[in-house]
Amino acid sequence: MTTEQYVWAPSAADREAANVSQFMRWLEAHGNPSFTDYHELWAWTVEELESFWAAVWDYYRLRQVSTYSEVLSARRMPGAQWFVGAELNYAEEVLRRAPATGPALVSVDEDGAVVGTTRDELSGRVGALAGFLRELGVEPGDRVAAYIPNIEAAVVALLASAAVGAVWCACAPDFGERGVLDRFTQVEPKVLFAVDGYRFKGKDHDRAATVARLRAALPGATTVLVRDLDPSAPLPAGAVAYDELIAAPRPPELTPVPFAHPLWILFSSGTTGPPKGIVQGHGGILVEHLKSLGLCMDLRPGDRFFFHSSVSWMAWNWLVGGLLHGATPVLYNGSPAAHRVGSLWEIAAAAGASVLGLGSAYVAQCQKDGVDLGATGVTAALRLVNPTGSPLAESGWRWLAAQLGPRVRIDSTCGGTDVCTAFFGGSPLLPVRAGEIPCRWLGVDADAVDPAGSSLRGQVGQLVLRSPLPSMPLALWRDDDGSRYRATYLDSFPGLWDQGDWIVIGDDGGVRVNGRSDATLNRGGVRIGPAEVYGAVEDLEEVVDSLVVGVDLPDGGYAMPLFVTLRDGVELDDALRRRIATTIREQLTPRHVPDVVVAVPAIPRTLTGKKLEVPVKRILQGVAAKDAAAADVIDHPEALVWFESRRRGVIAAATEPGGGVRSS
Repeated sequence: MTTEQYVWAPSAADREAANVSQFMRWLEAHGNPSFTDYHELWAWTVEELESFWAAVWDYYRLRQVSTYSEVLSARRMPGAQWFVGAELNYAEEVLRRAPATGPALVSVDEDGAVVGTTRDELSGRVGALAGFLRELGVEPGDRVAAYIPNIEAAVVALLASAAVGAVWCACAPDFGERGVLDRFTQVEPKVLFAVDGYRFKGKDHDRAATVARLRAALPGATTVLVRDLDPSAPLPAGAVAYDELIAAPRPPELTPVPFAHPLWILFSSGTTGPPKGIVQGHGGILVEHLKSLGLCMDLRPGDRFFFHSSVSWMAWNWLVGGLLHGATPVLYNGSPAAHRVGSLWEIAAAAGASVLGLGSAYVAQCQKDGVDLGATGVTAALRLVNPTGSPLAESGWRWLAAQLGPRVRIDSTCGGTDVCTAFFGGSPLLPVRAGEIPCRWLGVDADAVDPAGSSLRGQVGQLVLRSPLPSMPLALWRDDDGSRYRATYLDSFPGLWDQGDWIVIGDDGGVRVNGRSDATLNRGGVRIGPAEVYGAVEDLEEVVDSLVVGVDLPDGGYAMPLFVTLRDGVELDDALRRRIATTIREQLTPRHVPDVVVAVPAIPRTLTGKKLEVPVKRILQGVAAKDAAAADVIDHPEALVWFESRRRGVIAAATEPGGGVRSS
């Protein structure tokens, strides 16, 4: 393949300077095999799993209070125990590795105003807050919950919780009240950090009444109020002011904990049932974030790491992990389109972002609206952009490459909240093709398999892991016998971890993600990934967003409607329907052509940007909108009501002989 067919290709200087190249040289110097390329290294990291993770530990010089007796007790899932006997503390490693000069954190608002926090300031505030938690009686294993936006106080509170061995969990204040309570009442926190409000797209959003109701529902929690919206507002009775607690900095006292001590609880989306509480440990997260952000993504000291995320998405926890590499996390709590569609790029430029993570849907919106990235100033410092959250259409990759130029690497990733990391991504050693993730990341023994668990290449298969990762959940919260854990990840393919995604792994190791397996379409026995359809449809200039579902009907029939949102002023007439159908047929196959195309006011997504195929499918099968998904965790809950109100008409149009687009 010629370089013209890539959207990015590494230079000799890129390869030489890469963190992973330095790691390979270190491996050889310390008696390990030498490797000529990334794929050789990857194979060693999954074949010699224990040697690889021991090398990560030594390469990054992790501190430990007590030494480990073995790297991995057994390669089994569940039951793998990592670095048995080691004690450490996540907050200690973060604080000692944070940038010693310049800002350790950068906070930026919708107008681009930048405020820096030094490592000494961060450390002093963490120490003061950890001291308060200890005085309050918070002990290792107690839970600390936070209803808070992506601001400095969130990072301080996380690190203070980790410092004392408490277990952190968080929800952003854009969550509905029910969604927050569904999470926090599970964990029964001893402390509640809460914000009085936040600013989004130029508007103030007061959360005082919501905080009062949360406090009433969590009577055992002491409330620490962060007055982010109105610093002069009076404190509610019984609450403690965050600003007062951190006013007198203290050196942090850091409690050593076992490698597998719980660090935080991440929650699943909770769109189709009670959210799962995913418990992850100090040591597993440490070694995984050292590896994934450093050796794979190539985060470096001096980088400004900007990931547009709320505290409810694992990307925020990953963002904080940037401190482990001497990088500066950029904290932004605003809208990506604060003043105009391209605002996020301008804000990233103001913050001096060199590494930028953002939603694929936002990239597609910028492309459709003709945003000129050169005019935003973002290219001055940027060296890596990471579109993620959902697959990006091939045209989006090419648009980014054309806008950002050959110096900026495009590194789409695919991972999961379940492991708080990415399985697949790019590498500074590998070129990038449009629409394809270049490789499996180091130590990730991922495979695509058929229903019998046999490997597939070049075909759609189920994403499984054949070996454990250190950051796999210690447990699911309130799952004492492990039955829910096994049913979620391990029962489908005994001995293998089932992530619930459809993927294609090519012979050269490249990966294409086809979407969630529970949203897979099945036309005449042939499985179709929704992402394939989105890639074709959303390339059309008129289409802003889309969603396709397959609906099993009571009479044994099958309907496959495609829903689209269109640019302002565009009408879904017969000519556009035919063009959509023709595009899908020509780029994919006739089986991919939907039965009907329907214009909708909005495509419902989770607050982290994932399309809600399964709830829409359930609604079209007769489930009430209120029972199909929790409205509190959806960006357009009214859209589900729209699908419910038009259920019969959609199914009738999709099943009417000669009435759908497939007949055109």
